[in-house]
Amino acid sequence: MSAEQPATDEAWMRRAIELSRLCPPSESAFSVGAVIVDAEGNEIANGYSRETDPHVHAEESALAKLADDDARLGSATIYSTLEPCAKRKSRPLTCTRLILQARIPRVVIAWREPDLFVRDVDGVEFLQSSGVTVVELHHLSAEAQAVNRNLPGIAD
Repeated sequence: MSAEQPATDEAWMRRAIELSRLCPPSESAFSVGAVIVDAEGNEIANGYSRETDPHVHAEESALAKLADDDARLGSATIYSTLEPCAKRKSRPLTCTRLILQARIPRVVIAWREPDLFVRDVDGVEFLQSSGVTVVELHHLSAEAQAVNRNLPGIAD
């Protein structure tokens, strides 16, 4: 990782946090933003929860904007304000599976998913065990959580 990588990661995560503020409100789902950045540092796609339908997740929305065979994905980073899901009821594929299918080698998150809607959340562990590098920006977790304060158990 280069010396400027942490600053770059923080800037892209702040972009994802901005996107999370666009989510239509929900009492039963997290508001999440996601940005996909190519190896040259260019945003190639973004998305947010409930952007296109009531069940779409941020990572899913961003990935849907790119072709499955987009060569940039093999060296890209996806920034998500919340740990990508590894369990899901509303779709056949979880966000972790979508990230693996896209061959994205690096994921940056701001906070891990609490056991609010899904028990035993293990998206980070699943990605890591599949060879994906996962970076957690703990110092931005409060900002990423802020848009979710309407949900029970999310700290003020």
